[in-house]
Amino acid sequence: MTRLRRTAVLLAVFVCAACGLVYELALVALGSYLIGDTAAQASIVLGVMVFAMGIGALAAKPLQRHALVAFAAIELLLALFGGLSVLALYAAFAYLDLYAPALVAMALLLGMLIGAEIPLLMVLLQRIRQQDAGSAVADLFAADYVGALLGGLAFPFLLLPVFGQLRGALVVGIVNAVVGLVVVLAVFRRDLLRRSTVSLTAAAVAVLAVLGASYALSQRFEVTARQELYADPVVFAAQSRYQEIVLTQSIDGADVRLFLNGDLQFASRDEYRYHEALAHPVLAGARRDVLILGGGDGLALREVLKYPDVGSVTEVELDPAVVELARTDPRLRKLNQDAFSDPRVHLLNTDAFAWLRDETPRFDVIIVDMPDPDETATAKLYSVEFYAMVKKALAPGGRVAVQSGSPYFAQRSYWCVGASMAAAGLTAVPYHVDVPSFGDWGFFLAAADGPAPELRLEPPTPLRFLDADVLRAATVFPADRRRVDVPPSTLMEPRILEYAREEWKGY
Repeated sequence: MTRLRRTAVLLAVFVCAACGLVYELALVALGSYLIGDTAAQASIVLGVMVFAMGIGALAAKPLQRHALVAFAAIELLLALFGGLSVLALYAAFAYLDLYAPALVAMALLLGMLIGAEIPLLMVLLQRIRQQDAGSAVADLFAADYVGALLGGLAFPFLLLPVFGQLRGALVVGIVNAVVGLVVVLAVFRRDLLRRSTVSLTAAAVAVLAVLGASYALSQRFEVTARQELYADPVVFAAQSRYQEIVLTQSIDGADVRLFLNGDLQFASRDEYRYHEALAHPVLAGARRDVLILGGGDGLALREVLKYPDVGSVTEVELDPAVVELARTDPRLRKLNQDAFSDPRVHLLNTDAFAWLRDETPRFDVIIVDMPDPDETATAKLYSVEFYAMVKKALAPGGRVAVQSGSPYFAQRSYWCVGASMAAAGLTAVPYHVDVPSFGDWGFFLAAADGPAPELRLEPPTPLRFLDADVLRAATVFPADRRRVDVPPSTLMEPRILEYAREEWKGY
């Protein structure tokens, strides 16, 4: 019987550790989706929570005299606040603009509750059977660490795909409450006063009712809160393995916009300006084999396919959910002119950095249409190392075009792209155009070694925006936005990430 009771308590340690780690990962993931900057979000959450766990462990000292009731109460509080954490932070972001202080407060609260668990569980283990301190700590922490592994694996591979952010946290909260209470009532029921048993049961019912009601209403809440973040009605929203995907459409139907993790990717009113400027200058010349890195919406692909002498286009896009939306949504299919159904297109859903490192094909034209380098995950796609691999993939005489951000809003970031390309052995010419939904937007057209390629056009039919005169003017930068000397960005020193965060802060 003693062994069974100890096993039950260690199982509680296992499950509680898994739940605690899921709460931590949920806060990190939510911050990366809403704010970006995954490294900073992880540092804040984990640093604050570990600090708070120490405070919680000290605060649990006087509770050890009432370890049973204290442990059950802490588990119920942890289940309540942990389960509601994502919902509360999303509300703080969408309605109150208080996300940062709310994140720190939530991390402190959850960390203190998690930290208070271990001392109380140690008391419960010793109450079942006295054991020397070293052995007791070894048993407790073995269960705790293995449980953390379960939580770490369950979060990305089970909870996020099946339940999503909001519901996943609520499900874990329900599990946390049930396991904590069952262990107390089943293993130590004879040690509890009847009044304590009734009180804890009533509190558990209340917590489960709140979490259950929140689960039932979570989808409605998410739709309402999400709409607060966008000016136009949301017509599609999904959470993929990599990012939140949102499509909006204006009331009059004239403007469709795609957002990834809240960042605008295009507006249908003026996206042709951006994509014509990105694609057509680099397509002037040999263009039989074309590589597009990014651009899962199919709009750059649409421009490439206008050339009948393009023999094949390899599209490398990390997120298959974006491509699936571009293939199936009637609004996007109309915009990209059903580009993915063209037999010349070969689609690869993989990481562009890893693919370039492993593959050795050569292309006449490479178009790099990546998200801005304002997150740790995307900064590597603007590094010297990345551009060196791009250079290696160019056929003799090949050319590469890179979307490079705004030389007006993010001047150092823009010229850092040029410096990084130069450090990789690419000779580039800068140019920029006006895209109303983005503002002043810049690009680089480059070749491997030798002089920079000539900016010219060879479109099979006239374009809506770009012509020879506009392209010639695009090479002229105003005095306050001309080249600035900045060092290149590398994998080990992602300077462009620092520049992008600082420069876009005021916009």
